[in-house]
Amino acid sequence: MKTLSFEIEDYVKELLIVLDRDIENIQQNLLKLNDLRCFVVKRDDASLQKMLASIQSQSPGFKENDIQRKNIRERLAEIMGCDFSKVTLSALEKELSGDLRTQISERKIKLKTLATQFRKEHMSTSKLLADCARFNGMLLKSILELGHARTITYNPQGLTERQSNSAIMNMEF
Repeated sequence: MKTLSFEIEDYVKELLIVLDRDIENIQQNLLKLNDLRCFVVKRDDASLQKMLASIQSQSPGFKENDIQRKNIRERLAEIMGCDFSKVTLSALEKELSGDLRTQISERKIKLKTLATQFRKEHMSTSKLLADCARFNGMLLKSILELGHARTITYNPQGLTERQSNSAIMNMEF
């Protein structure tokens, strides 16, 4: 039984390293969301392009960390004799004792906090981008509909008249 416990502890130590990388990734993504909002508001296209290139180059690292976490969970599931889906941080907390239990508990709390914060920041960024798209659509619609026959304008005498078929401007004086 002791070797079983040591095996679990070894994999848990590996898992802690992976969880620390997850925490670091979420923190970096929070900063990127904040930068994204700033760049959009400032209309800084060059910085947005740099950010996109940076995100694309970091993507394989995130995937590698996911694969490593999955492999550790699969090995832990084998050792513990349970289904893969049952190997969670809460289950490991119950299985472990001492310092490892404390470390798992700390990481779980930190990940929950960061995930909640990330969801909130993601929602804020999504709303900003949706509002920008809506505003741009309204601007384009108002510019392009100026020449339509249903648009009514006022002449210098204050009388209403319909626009002619010109696209954007009516040069009538």
